Amino acid sequence: MTAVSLVDVASHLPPERVGREYFERYSRPDDPLLRNPMFRAPEYRRYAAREDTGADLVERAAAVLFERHGSDLAGEIDLLVTHNALPDVPFLGSGAEIARRLGCRPAQIVDLHNGHCAVFPYMLGLARSLMRDTGARTALLCTAQTAGRIFTQPGVRRSAHAAVPGDGAAVGLLRASGESPILATEVRHYPDHAPDVALKLDDGRLYWEPGTSEFDVAFDNSKAYNIIERGSEIVPEVVTRVCERIGATPKDIDLLVTNQPNRLLLRNWGAALGIEAPRHFDTFDSYGNLFGAGVPVNLDHALRAGRPAGGGLVVMAGFAGAGELAAAAAVRLPGPDRPATPTTGGPR
Repeated sequence: MTAVSLVDVASHLPPERVGREYFERYSRPDDPLLRNPMFRAPEYRRYAAREDTGADLVERAAAVLFERHGSDLAGEIDLLVTHNALPDVPFLGSGAEIARRLGCRPAQIVDLHNGHCAVFPYMLGLARSLMRDTGARTALLCTAQTAGRIFTQPGVRRSAHAAVPGDGAAVGLLRASGESPILATEVRHYPDHAPDVALKLDDGRLYWEPGTSEFDVAFDNSKAYNIIERGSEIVPEVVTRVCERIGATPKDIDLLVTNQPNRLLLRNWGAALGIEAPRHFDTFDSYGNLFGAGVPVNLDHALRAGRPAGGGLVVMAGFAGAGELAAAAAVRLPGPDRPATPTTGGPR
């Protein structure tokens, strides 16, 4: 069976950097979520400009990748898989627009939406299957998060949960090769949990109806604690399962990269898997919760920091929404004795 490799990742973070004090200035002392550990604020986060679309952020992340691999890369892309947490245009995914921006003509474009915070490992499994089934040689995976700025609306920013999300984008390059192979993936669905994430508009209107109330995500303490409890269980479960698929255990993981909803879940996952902080890379205090872009952004920053030293087993994992989906993917990065060649784009 043809091996499929994740050979490179690149990311883009908007330049606007907002500190925690911005939200502290507007916080409501009577907010029932104020002391909920799910919503303890990161030190900083980045926000896309008002006019920026998800396609804009992906285009900037892809420019880094094209600089490393050459402009001819556009013509090599057979499969394009995209996720945009806040759709740029109602009804439409961003795949066609991203393909137009990048100048590529893939045989297949797939817009994913249900993967959300766990979308990147989910994408890796889907893309690997499609590449094997269709004979595609090169795929580009794109994730964008521009929903963070929703939480700066004058009314919404007063809520404790508003301080957590940030914006960013990342892209991953896959090739049919064995240089840094995707070893296994695991995806689990829990549909019963889906109702615990809902929209909130104070005037009672539906989000598509005319009105002036601000669009927000509805949380209460009960739902928040349910999400923490579920997330603490299902992410270690998919990580353990993906390790079992390759004859490994969590202790064999050289680098764990997860989504980053809050510090509590990051700590719970490390403790449950026996993975100490140096092997569990995150950028939470720099960028907050990046939703679906969190895993590839963190992976890009980890590779820039030289992690894991000498290559090794990398496991990416996360859960989506209220815990209705969890996904993990295991990738073997090349070590010093197996150097990646610049023409095939091995991770730095």
